[in-house]
Amino acid sequence: MGLLTPIARRVGAIRWLPNYLPKIVWTDKQLQKLTRSRVTLLDVAGLPNVNLTVKGRKSGLERTTPLLCVPDRNTWLLAGSNFGGPKEPLWVMNLRAAGGEAVIQYQRERIPVIATELDGADRAVAWQTMLDVWPNYRLYEERMTRVIPVFRLTRI
Repeated sequence: MGLLTPIARRVGAIRWLPNYLPKIVWTDKQLQKLTRSRVTLLDVAGLPNVNLTVKGRKSGLERTTPLLCVPDRNTWLLAGSNFGGPKEPLWVMNLRAAGGEAVIQYQRERIPVIATELDGADRAVAWQTMLDVWPNYRLYEERMTRVIPVFRLTRI
């Protein structure tokens, strides 16, 4: 965690933040272009993150999304929270359609992974681990009627 993490947590808890998700993603992509993918908004916030690349379910083209991640031993946990927004993120649908096959960039290393969607006791344990890194997941969960999907990414 970094010096700006407490500020990021406060901003991440704002109820109307999902309305600005497209602008946040655009800003993050511009920052990555300027820094040749060396810095993301999540880096600035001092939060662990990956760039998830997965084939689009309709287009078949590779789509890359910067995401908060939770390193967990030799794996990474991702939550399809969409900042507490009502809709599932597109990357979740693409990941499911791709059978969990993806590539992540983590700390400048490109890593092929397989994603497993967690449920039951496995999801509950992973969820607690994720709350330690990003407590706002609890707020997101309270705001929505859908269950936030949780994925474990394992290096292939």
